[in-house]
Amino acid sequence: MKIRITAVRKASYPDLMAKYENPIEHACDVLEGQEWISVDGKCPEGMCPSAWGSMKEFVEALARGEGNFYDGWMKNPQSAMISCNDGFRPVSFYIEVI
Repeated sequence: MKIRITAVRKASYPDLMAKYENPIEHACDVLEGQEWISVDGKCPEGMCPSAWGSMKEFVEALARGEGNFYDGWMKNPQSAMISCNDGFRPVSFYIEVI
């Protein structure tokens, strides 16, 4: 089964970066609107490993035909909205069966 993963929003918290983060280049290259396709629950090429770690279980479950997470959490039961675990610049991903 194919699952589309779309980056729908990228937040940024410069105040937290200034206070806690060591400066790093290219911390996150994900762009809003960027899409990936997972086939049979596998990590798509080019997907950020940290973001994949946050969504892997949901993608795998959808690929197995499961869904309806948390008893009706999403309007589309064959989808999920998952954010990566970067506390400085989290990206929200919409994951859906296609």
